[in-house]
Amino acid sequence: MLDAKSPDGTPMFTDKAAVCPVHASADHPKIPPAKIGVLLANLGTPDGYDYWNMRRYLNEFLSDKRVVDYSAWIWQPLLQGIILTKRPFSSGAAYKSIWNEDAGESPLLTITKAQTAKMRELITETHGDRVMVDFCMRYGNPSTRSKVREMIQAGCQKILFFPLYPQYAGATSATACDQFFRVLMKEKWQPSIRTVPPYFEHTAYIDALAKSVERAYGLVDQKPDVLVASYHGVPQRYLMEGDPYHCQCQKTSRLLKERLGWGDEDIVTTFQSRFGPEEWLKPYTVEEVARQAEKGRKRIAVIAPAFSADCIETLEEINEEIRESFEEAGGEHFTYIPCLNDDDLHMRALTQVVSENLQGWV
Repeated sequence: MLDAKSPDGTPMFTDKAAVCPVHASADHPKIPPAKIGVLLANLGTPDGYDYWNMRRYLNEFLSDKRVVDYSAWIWQPLLQGIILTKRPFSSGAAYKSIWNEDAGESPLLTITKAQTAKMRELITETHGDRVMVDFCMRYGNPSTRSKVREMIQAGCQKILFFPLYPQYAGATSATACDQFFRVLMKEKWQPSIRTVPPYFEHTAYIDALAKSVERAYGLVDQKPDVLVASYHGVPQRYLMEGDPYHCQCQKTSRLLKERLGWGDEDIVTTFQSRFGPEEWLKPYTVEEVARQAEKGRKRIAVIAPAFSADCIETLEEINEEIRESFEEAGGEHFTYIPCLNDDDLHMRALTQVVSENLQGWV
């Protein structure tokens, strides 16, 4: 069956596992049947919480100019000296407190594997084995390079790249795409590519968020006084330089509030994970939860809409550090609402986003 062509227009057989183009010589390299790849991308994870694994991971992460954009001649001596001497110990201890010891990996890796498996099942129901679904990490393993190679070797002549960040930020979505594009520069035969835009206002995503809040509120004896929507922070300067992240976070919170039928006083938007001396987006979550307690709001719930999967920033920072700040200020009941993870509604929402972006390819 002649149902595919090579880039120069030569017909290729595609009904066998690996075949040669028509009229090619016997020693022509085998070409697998054409497929479409869907490559999910998340932030990343160290391979372990020991000093050297943490140092390698932090070095890759904090050397990314999208993450820390200071001049290298100022930043790198500081990073390679003081920061990477001390921080692997504190970060390693934080990772150890949440590590999935049974699987020997971080929760982010465990959850991303589960998300990929569910999406693969959902995509296969609709498109069969024509579409290959896998995941990569921007930092650490599995690397973007290794997964793009696997997809191309498997016959993916088109790849949809999906950074798993609802809201766009240069330090998340953009750097994931940067790495994807860098990897493609090494390929002899580049596939056609698409990147999935941020889905911060997608109806299915907002509905999945709302259902998770309703589910969590249904499990407590008394409704929390306020819902804190805590997003990962970025320097305030990034907003001034044109990064849309702040605006997209605010819109996600507004749409969530409207979907729940709440008033403005029922939800507050905050930002966490501040790093370095600069002013970051405010209000800071760790300070805001204390203010809420001091104002008499003794029951709060915290959700993290910017994270597609629970990770160190949610399981350790929110559920430990931020909880402690609230309780020390007089708060009494702290409810952490888990990320959407591999929840069925969430996976159907993400699969819907993928299907919309595959239009014209399938």
